[in-house]
Amino acid sequence: MGSGRLYAAVAAGGFRRYATYRAATAAGVFTNTVFGLILVYTYLALWDEKPHLGGYDQAQAVTYVWLGQALFAGLALQGGGFETELMERIRTGDVAVDLYRPADLQLWWLASDVGRALFQLLGRGAVPFAVGALLFPTALPDDPVTWLSFGVAVLLAALVSFGIRYLAALSAFWLLDGTGTMQLLLVVGMFSSGMLLPLTVFPGVLGEVVRALPWSSLLQAPADVLLGEADPVGTFAFQAGWAAALLVAGRLVQAAATRRVVVQGG
Repeated sequence: MGSGRLYAAVAAGGFRRYATYRAATAAGVFTNTVFGLILVYTYLALWDEKPHLGGYDQAQAVTYVWLGQALFAGLALQGGGFETELMERIRTGDVAVDLYRPADLQLWWLASDVGRALFQLLGRGAVPFAVGALLFPTALPDDPVTWLSFGVAVLLAALVSFGIRYLAALSAFWLLDGTGTMQLLLVVGMFSSGMLLPLTVFPGVLGEVVRALPWSSLLQAPADVLLGEADPVGTFAFQAGWAAALLVAGRLVQAAATRRVVVQGG
């Protein structure tokens, strides 16, 4: 089997694996819908007081909420993808078997995560987004080019998300227990991705810093592309730059970790 077909098969396997968790998917759809409703009414109250908070009007703010719920699981904004399994395999030493596979460790997990992300976007993200669009006035574009640009931004966001979580998972080669890393991912992911509030709301230096971090690629960047608040080409360049930097960093850390395993006799 060629390498391209191998990774395509791994991605398909990741999709099928998550498709079997029907009860968990239904629970996730319900949770995202309810949380979206809570956030929408919170946003409506905020935007009643400040109609153009963060540069958004009220319809854009509502749209932003439902985009967050649609992308939440697919982009693993709180973690919860492959990284837990990889950390456990590192802890138990089973990762040594992975390193003997005729496949690259990073690309293997990337392919698996692509399959997971695709299922979560379709299976868990589409329903809350549709519910929000039906119940509340939104600012969805009519231009198909804008939707295409949004799709590209989401794809790049998925690569950035993988890059962040892969580095976090590899930390288990040194830390062994990944609990602290996962908790840090959860907190930073929620705050710095714009899941709680758009990053454009944050003032001064704080706003500049969070918008420059890779997590802003996950929600803020795709949302601004869809809402017409950002230049798609500039957004793509920003996301692609972070994706490349994180993937290269992951490759370097992987090489160091592999040497560690060999030295220890793994």
